[in-house]
Amino acid sequence: RVAKPCLVPLDCAGFHSVVRAAMDHLLHWVAQAIEGVGALVIVVAAVLSTVRFLRDTARGTSAGAYARMRSELGRGILLGLEFLVAADILDTIAVTPTYESLGVLALIVIIRTLLSFALQVEIDGQWPWKRAAAEHKGDMTR
Repeated sequence: RVAKPCLVPLDCAGFHSVVRAAMDHLLHWVAQAIEGVGALVIVVAAVLSTVRFLRDTARGTSAGAYARMRSELGRGILLGLEFLVAADILDTIAVTPTYESLGVLALIVIIRTLLSFALQVEIDGQWPWKRAAAEHKGDMTR
């Protein structure tokens, strides 16, 4: 019995390994780019919130400026964390997932979720389910 020829210059197994390596490289590069975006978002949020705080303080309208700065910075950190987790997920699936890499990813996601939850409570000043109930109540009175 004669094996069917592969239509590419490499043998089929070699071709698949080359394609897989190229995909892994591309996914790793994309993950690094997304990670950079996440870091940039956090840095930009820090700079913008600080500039606004300093501007408000210089104008003498500093009432609530600190709270606004914390809120803006917190929102920037939350958005940046979303990008960083997306990058971690892509980086984990780019390589052959192992129990160790999946465990590390799970820990990262859990820590990010807890941090996100804590930041959201800090920004809003109330539990997320209380905010949702208040928004729902507000929609019903309109």
